[in-house]
Amino acid sequence: MDNVKKSMERAEILLEALPYIRRFYNKTIVIKYGGHAMVDEELKDLFAKDVVMMKYIGIHPVVIHGGGAQIGSFLKKLGKDSRFVQGMRVTDEETMDIVEMVLVGKVNKEIVGLINRHGGKAVGLSGKDGSLIRAEKYYLSEEKAKDTPSEIIDIGLVGKVTSINSGLIAAIENEGFIPVIAPTGMGDNGETYNINADIVAGEVAAALKAEKLVLLTDVDGVLDENNRLINTMNNREVTDMIQAGIIKGGMFPKVKCCMKALRGGVSKAHIIDGRLKHAVLLEIFTDRGIGTEIVL
Repeated sequence: MDNVKKSMERAEILLEALPYIRRFYNKTIVIKYGGHAMVDEELKDLFAKDVVMMKYIGIHPVVIHGGGAQIGSFLKKLGKDSRFVQGMRVTDEETMDIVEMVLVGKVNKEIVGLINRHGGKAVGLSGKDGSLIRAEKYYLSEEKAKDTPSEIIDIGLVGKVTSINSGLIAAIENEGFIPVIAPTGMGDNGETYNINADIVAGEVAAALKAEKLVLLTDVDGVLDENNRLINTMNNREVTDMIQAGIIKGGMFPKVKCCMKALRGGVSKAHIIDGRLKHAVLLEIFTDRGIGTEIVL
C-alpha cells in the first residue's frame, strides 16, 4: 500500500503541473543562472535536468549564466587582485581576456556539456557569436557634494547592452536547441565587453518578449523591512521600497533589471533561491511557487 500511496502522490504532483505545462507550452522562459547553483555539484546536475525537462515538454528555456566566483578564483591563481567599484568588476584588457576565457571557454562549455549529457541539445554562445549582444562602454557616476556635478568613473571594459540579436536566439530555439549565453558583448570596433549577467538576462528576456524572466540568487527573494519574504510585488511597491532603502545592495540591480524586462514586454519576473533543489521547476510548475514574483 505504501508504494501505491507514493505513486498516487506522484500522480497528484503531475496533475498540479498540468495547467502550467499547458500555459507555458511553446513559450520562452529566460533563466539567469548564477550563485550557489553554479558551484554545488548536485545543484548543477539538477539544474541541467530541469532545463532538459522544460524543453522536452515544449517550453523554450534560454539560459544566461554568470561566473563571478570562477573569474575571481582564476584571477587569484594568477596573482591578480579583483577590484570592484559599486559592485562592478574593474576590467582592464588583461582582466577582460581572463573574463572571456573563463566565461566563454570554461563555464559556458561546462553548462552546455552538462545539459547535453542529460539528453538536451544545448548550444553555447557569447555576445560575439552572430553579433548576439552589441554593447558600448559603461561609465559609473558617483555623487559628490551637493550642487556639484557627479564624478564619472571609468571601470574599463565593462559594457552596457545596446541591442540583442533576438532572431539568432529564436532560430536556435526553433531547431530544438537550448541557447546558453555568456554575458559578454561586442562593441562597434570589435572590442569585447564584460556585462553584468542580470542585465543581459533582462535585455534578452525583453528582446524575446519572454513569458517569464527567472533570476536564481543566493537569497529567498526580495525581503521586506522585517526580513520577511515578499511573494508578489508591483512597480509601485518596488519604487517605494527602493526609495525607503529597503531594496539595496545586490538586490537593487536585480529588481531594476526585472522592471526593465517587464516594461519591455515580459509577462512576469521572478527572483528565487537557487540553493533549493529544482528551484526553477518549483517556481514554474507549482501553485504557490517560491521566491518573489514581480509584475507591472
